[in-house]
Amino acid sequence: MKRKILFCIILAVFILSSPAFAADIILPEGTPVKVCFSPAGNCTQVIVDVLDKAESEILVQAYSFTSAPIAKALLNAYKKGINVAVILDKNQRKERYSSYKFFLNQGIPVFIDDKHAIAHNKVMIIDRETVITGSFNFTKSAEVRNAENLIVIKSKELAREYVRNWEEHRAHSE
Repeated sequence: MKRKILFCIILAVFILSSPAFAADIILPEGTPVKVCFSPAGNCTQVIVDVLDKAESEILVQAYSFTSAPIAKALLNAYKKGINVAVILDKNQRKERYSSYKFFLNQGIPVFIDDKHAIAHNKVMIIDRETVITGSFNFTKSAEVRNAENLIVIKSKELAREYVRNWEEHRAHSE
């Protein structure tokens, strides 16, 4: 019986300390939210506009990243002294000239998350108060061909959870 209780306690600690968890967050009424749908929803420009307003930090997690305008906005932010760091799926390492190599060549900290079968995130956290997420990959195809969605939420509470998740993935990335 004592072994069973000890096992349950150890299991509970493991589950609660695991990076995979759900967080309940209630956003206050009036929380700024912007939604965008593609194709041709101008979602890339929405992202660029938010990135251009960054003041201190942009954290990125991306599965597929081929969008030149978004990459340029991140580079511009980096050149202005904003802390920019990117975590990409391992598929970006195989491309001949990928966003991984672009960021690396520009001096932007870039990491490969190869712990998972697919690091399928599409997330940007700006100044620890704005979260960009949704199905929208940071690609030209997402803008002009695919049916995708993008949501921009200004919430420090939500951003805190996304930063925590970003940091956990950064910790096991190369």
